[in-house]
Amino acid sequence: MSNLDPSLTNNQSESGKAEERSHSPDFVVQFWGVRGSIPAPGPETVRYGGNTSCVEIRVAGKRLIFDGGTGLRVLGKTLLNQMPIEAYLFFSHSHWDHIQGFPFFLPAFIKGNCFHIYGAIAPNGATMKQRLSDQMLHPNFPVPIQVMQSDLKFYDLFPGDVMQLDDITIETGPLNHPNTAMGYRITWQGRTVVYATDTEHFSDRLDENLLHLARDANVLIYDACYTDEEYYDPATPKVGWGHSTWQEGVKLAKAAGVKKAVIFHHDPNHTDVFLDDVEAQVQSVFPNSILAREGMILPVV
Repeated sequence: MSNLDPSLTNNQSESGKAEERSHSPDFVVQFWGVRGSIPAPGPETVRYGGNTSCVEIRVAGKRLIFDGGTGLRVLGKTLLNQMPIEAYLFFSHSHWDHIQGFPFFLPAFIKGNCFHIYGAIAPNGATMKQRLSDQMLHPNFPVPIQVMQSDLKFYDLFPGDVMQLDDITIETGPLNHPNTAMGYRITWQGRTVVYATDTEHFSDRLDENLLHLARDANVLIYDACYTDEEYYDPATPKVGWGHSTWQEGVKLAKAAGVKKAVIFHHDPNHTDVFLDDVEAQVQSVFPNSILAREGMILPVV
């Protein structure tokens, strides 16, 4: 593997502060964007949130950020009173709902901050640096990436890479998604969080790559954009769209020995009332599970 942060090695084989203080500070997950496909603001999505994918993991004094959807803009605003910032950004892929917050990430424009940015090379050969830069070019955006004054360091990853960030182990694995995507497994002192979005289950078997990535995890964050009924709806099927269902997420979590499943990447058409019903159904078959909510802080225990 090439072009990695020297601190990583390839083994190849403001509103939530009071709540945060009540949790163990050494390993927590905070959700800044939990929606899929497109932002969905409005009165019907207030409780679960309308921002697209962005998950922050604070572990062992380090800040790891997964995906840069519109939730990244909200996270960035909270970081302005904590500068200088050093953080590690890991992208699952570069579909718009996972990168559209990056041009609005204010700390990236401020000198003295440092961001290590990781992602796989796209099937067409484009690096993550190229794809993030391209979305900020005319005529799509008025300000090019070069205006960002922070120290942006880019690194290429390949599915299957295993890295060390001090004593934090980060494993990667391929996900089943159009134009590819990558999942991440973060382990520290025997506790593990798995970030697996966007991915589509197989009809005849469990995904062996995901089973391996999610093995005995404390927390599995899983793309369950649809219900089984929506996925297999004869009139408007979602087969082949690159996303999964909560039923398949539960099946995977049980098979992999996961302790807590977090249903994530909510469809933009799913209202708070709809998601309340989904959560009740999920918990009836896998009690130690929850639906991701914007702003939610989850200790990893």
